[in-house]
Amino acid sequence: MDVRIYYEDTDCGGVVYYANYLKYFERARTDYLEQHGLTVADLMKEGTLFLVVHAELDYRSPARYGDTLTIETKLSGSGKASLTFSHVIRERTSNRVIVEGSATLVAVDPEGKVKRLPPALIRALHAPAKRAH
Repeated sequence: MDVRIYYEDTDCGGVVYYANYLKYFERARTDYLEQHGLTVADLMKEGTLFLVVHAELDYRSPARYGDTLTIETKLSGSGKASLTFSHVIRERTSNRVIVEGSATLVAVDPEGKVKRLPPALIRALHAPAKRAH
């Protein structure tokens, strides 16, 4: 997915504020789910919520106001109750790597208790995307 960098995304030097990359990762994961026929709202209605339990980011190059970034997201691991997504953010025009990272999420019920991933969710995530990234 693509993200355009607005002034509000930057610090006083015009560089993307470092914590915003976590927001971009979140958007990309939501988009990834939708590409596989899933929505966060439907999962919530079915009693499955996700909590980020671990995130890593390696900053490679600054992104600036006016840039358009492309976020590549893939499911890089799964457990009985967890999913790990890997992300690479590049500047769209130059293809320069801006940030690489990952996030591990755990499935919980509405009370916050860890639960197994529903089999239908696992099948959907391992099936080909319904639309291109």
